[in-house]
Amino acid sequence: MDILWQYQFRIILLGDSTVGKSSLLKRFSDGIYSDVADPTVGVDFYARSLDIEPGVKIKLQLWDTAGQERFRSITTSYYRNSVGGLLVFDLSNHKTFEHVREWHKEVSEHILPHHMVYILIGHKSDLSKDRKVSRDEAEQLAAEMGIRYVETSAKCNSNVDRAFELLTRDIYELMNMGEIVTRDGWDGVKSGLTAKVLYPCDDDDVPAAVAEKGCHC
Repeated sequence: MDILWQYQFRIILLGDSTVGKSSLLKRFSDGIYSDVADPTVGVDFYARSLDIEPGVKIKLQLWDTAGQERFRSITTSYYRNSVGGLLVFDLSNHKTFEHVREWHKEVSEHILPHHMVYILIGHKSDLSKDRKVSRDEAEQLAAEMGIRYVETSAKCNSNVDRAFELLTRDIYELMNMGEIVTRDGWDGVKSGLTAKVLYPCDDDDVPAAVAEKGCHC
């Protein structure tokens, strides 16, 4: 059978409003960037597949959450069904960096007793003259949380693909180690879909044992 994807990972983007979560997702999923972006209301959905290694395709379900407090009750319902999270802050706004711990704590508490795989993203690296968060400061926070750190720019298309690929590989490796498994009622990870699911098979493809069980009314 032709495999369309081996696994589906649901990934959620977390962070304050205006840090550029939507821009990151549009650059990664559609390859586009716009200086004008409407605020996310509730949750938006994107998708893209990655060939993580030869013969292994991962479909990513990407969820863009609103950073405003008034939408928090909507977005928290998506935490439990996500296996990975990008904690995004704006390199030119130190307040958004200070709020990263709050986002991390809130999500981690909502998904107990389970865990999420995180990566810390310092976004808008193109605004070097307006930078308010040093690389050393960000790397120290990532080390304290035990996660990776990557600086990105959707505008310049810098490290965007790399950030998502690193997170996807980390999840995939944890699956291979048995630390992440599929669970009934959980959408964080789903097993593969084959082309046979989408297209009816010919009569010649039906095993004899199955054909013999058909109705003889």
